[in-house]
Amino acid sequence: MPPFSVLVVGAGGREHALARAIAQDPQVIAVHVAPGNPGTATIATNHPVDQLDGAAVAALAVELGVGLVVVGPEAPLVAGVADAVRTAGIPCFGPSAEAARLEGSKSFAKDVMASAGVPTADARVCTTADEVAAALDEFGAPYVVKADGLAAGKGVIVTHDRQAAVDHAAGCDRVVIEEYLDGEEISLFVITDGTTCVGLQPAQDFKRVGEGDTGPNTGGMGAYSPLPWAPDDIIEQVLATVARPTLDELNLRGIEFSGLLYCGLAMTSRGLRVVEFNARFGDPETQALMGLVETPVGQLLLAAATGTLADFGEVRWHPGAAVVVVMAADGYPGTPAKGGAIMLPPDREDAWVIHAGTALDPDHDQLVAAGGRVLTVVGRGPDLAAARHQAYALVDEIDFPTGFVRRDIAARVLAGDPA
Repeated sequence: MPPFSVLVVGAGGREHALARAIAQDPQVIAVHVAPGNPGTATIATNHPVDQLDGAAVAALAVELGVGLVVVGPEAPLVAGVADAVRTAGIPCFGPSAEAARLEGSKSFAKDVMASAGVPTADARVCTTADEVAAALDEFGAPYVVKADGLAAGKGVIVTHDRQAAVDHAAGCDRVVIEEYLDGEEISLFVITDGTTCVGLQPAQDFKRVGEGDTGPNTGGMGAYSPLPWAPDDIIEQVLATVARPTLDELNLRGIEFSGLLYCGLAMTSRGLRVVEFNARFGDPETQALMGLVETPVGQLLLAAATGTLADFGEVRWHPGAAVVVVMAADGYPGTPAKGGAIMLPPDREDAWVIHAGTALDPDHDQLVAAGGRVLTVVGRGPDLAAARHQAYALVDEIDFPTGFVRRDIAARVLAGDPA
């Protein structure tokens, strides 16, 4: 494979982690990020382009002469940015707008899974208050209510409080109300070129804002990988019962899905069930996986984007584990406190910082908080305990007075209990 350059689209922690991993690929000669953040600027060239403007992204890719575009976030995918890049003749890692409806519409995903025979929670699509009430009565508590469209990881409520469920549904034009799935949750990413599927090692994230899995859902407060308690054949199970049937059903509908199929799974008492699909790398699980992958990431994603994944071979992993701790701004997942000053220590070999919601205050040449989830700290070690120690040791060196973390990421699994 000849050397090539890469344009990563996005501005968050996922994109920083991807750009960092891609930059370590020996065949990648340059990495660009649009629009990027202060973290990506340390390893790549940032470009101030609207990530939702497909024509602008495609024009930038042509101007830079890149050999691959990687679209990170869900909103540009749903907006058709990958379509615009492909139309410009440049390989793109990320599904088309039509295929990205698997994430953009919960009701579409449920319809695909039903047709494909993919195991998932029973659900009702509701557009009126009466339909919501009937569905809540049918399934009972705990109530699971999901906004049908994109909601930046915060469109789901799981609660025993019926009124809270009703109120959440009332804030959405269209909702999917599901039966509650028990059991531990697993995130498993499947890279595909539309025909061949390659499963990455599983991870687990922590959605609730508070320790002990309390408080409202967030985009994710931490993650770890691998999962010592997961079945040895979990990747094969997911490919056989979830990923391939889903892709086959999409193909039957004339929709090719090429890119990353995120399978959010519950290991229930009745077997494996799909909680949700995403059409891109999940955040913060990506930060853990990109800290462990040994296979050259740029070449892997280019193989998927060019339909040559079958010839690529297996994905290789560094031994050991990674633990990710998210540093969020006070007030998150409500209104976050922006503008708080941040002082970062140097990265270490086994622990480093990934930027998400950060910005540079030009008046004071100071790194500041500019979003809800501000930083992600990655720790890597020979085992889960060592990785966790590395992550929290670096967290404790970060000066971020208006930020907070969960202190229990991966604690229960180390105590002998999953999660």
